[in-house]
Amino acid sequence: MDADFPQQFDHGGVAIAYRRRAGKAPGVVWLGGYRSDMKGTKAQALDAWALRSGHAVLRHDYSGHGESGGAFADGTISLWLAQSLAAFGRLTDGPQILVGSSMGAWIALRMAQELAKAGTARVAGLLLLAPAPDFTADLIEPALTADQTAALTRDGFFATPSEYSGEPSIFTRALLEDGRANRVLTGPIDTFCPVHIIQGMRDPDVPHGHALKLTSLLPADDVTLSLVPDGDHRLSRPQDIAMMLGALDGLIAQAAR
Repeated sequence: MDADFPQQFDHGGVAIAYRRRAGKAPGVVWLGGYRSDMKGTKAQALDAWALRSGHAVLRHDYSGHGESGGAFADGTISLWLAQSLAAFGRLTDGPQILVGSSMGAWIALRMAQELAKAGTARVAGLLLLAPAPDFTADLIEPALTADQTAALTRDGFFATPSEYSGEPSIFTRALLEDGRANRVLTGPIDTFCPVHIIQGMRDPDVPHGHALKLTSLLPADDVTLSLVPDGDHRLSRPQDIAMMLGALDGLIAQAAR
């Protein structure tokens, strides 16, 4: 399969775009962040790594993101989780390592939970980059201003300037309410696989204390936390990419034992 050109599958009447590169197991599944897409720096680096190493890789865009259909404002964690589970089930075989960035790390954790419930033991590892599980309840809602709260009540959403795009970031009431139903930082998290977390200590969006909280809820003997003193939220510099790929190689070596 040529990963240079997007393919599509239908999920609930919405076209979900993906790029897939065939290869050996374990494969890698990329899960992007809020308003990011599968052509970002880290996702492209994973694809190039897969081409060199011969491992399979799958990337997809959530609805309202990148090359997928649907409206961004209609998105929720539950919806994007369902699309990611559908991509995993339809487009991968054998053991897979889930690589989640920011919100994608939340999706990865929820995928591991849902797949375990279904008796699907194909998640061989989790690589979480600047992980933002529960960001709606833990990071956004406590910081809401009076104007933003009023906008949620009046309009069903509020907008804030984005450092990563010329367009503002939109947060809907549906997203916040659904986020509460998908919280994972409420107790011990059983992933049933090794986990490697990479977190920048100069991340203005997700404080490194959030990663420490996540780490404290994971099984200690299967978790590695790498703190990057000068790392930001993107973690897209060459040295950050090298760390990501090194961590991925480590998880693959663990999966082969």
